[in-house]
Amino acid sequence: MTKLSDYVEIAAMEYLLETGNDELDAVWIAEFFQDSGVQDDYPRQDLVAFNAMVQKELTKQSERAGKQAHSQLDRIVRFVKQRRKP
Repeated sequence: MTKLSDYVEIAAMEYLLETGNDELDAVWIAEFFQDSGVQDDYPRQDLVAFNAMVQKELTKQSERAGKQAHSQLDRIVRFVKQRRKP
């Protein structure tokens, strides 16, 4: 049986890949909850609670991606400044 945390990560990654958005759509998560097997593997799991967990994971991934992008831009700026020095 797949761990609930794995379902959360899978849902977040699939949603980001499909939509590119970090604000979770209620219809999308309800379909994922039913179609992916979460409901079968965890019959007592509440959809609202699952939605909250996936949204939290989306936010975490979005913040991580923002930090990585900022770091990459910082490296590019430093590289360009070094190349301009005589």
